[in-house]
Amino acid sequence: MNDPVAQSLQLRDIHLPPPPDFWPPAPGWWLLAMILVALLAWALVIAWKKARLRRTQRRLLALLEELELTGRHEPGKLAQLSILLRRIALMHYPRQQVAGLTGEDWLHFLDSSGGDGGFANGPGRVLASGPYMPELPGEYDPRGVIALVRDWIRKNAGRRNGV
Repeated sequence: MNDPVAQSLQLRDIHLPPPPDFWPPAPGWWLLAMILVALLAWALVIAWKKARLRRTQRRLLALLEELELTGRHEPGKLAQLSILLRRIALMHYPRQQVAGLTGEDWLHFLDSSGGDGGFANGPGRVLASGPYMPELPGEYDPRGVIALVRDWIRKNAGRRNGV
């Protein structure tokens, strides 16, 4: 081992490089962090919108319950129900589609948007002419109308505009 060449080169053992630092992370981790932040923001926006729609639906159902509990069933109450339905429809459907509807067209719209035939051919039929009559017709079913309106509100008040 008295090699003169090895002694002149003074060779050392192999040294490994130091381990990589924790900070700053590699670009892939930055990209992953940005994607996760974007997904979290998107999920929060969706949750906030759904909560707002549920609050609106609860508020509208409370208005309906208040109308239901206000005593006698009269043409004025039917007018208030019709106004409530129209306001909800104007909030969730294009104004051009809803604003000018009256009578049978209004009932058909209500059926096509969640009434399942209960407005044009069921207890909701009274909403077309009942608000304008001095007395309600004998076939008027207040519980049926309220149940139909409640069902329609549940189907439509939880909708986003134009969906």
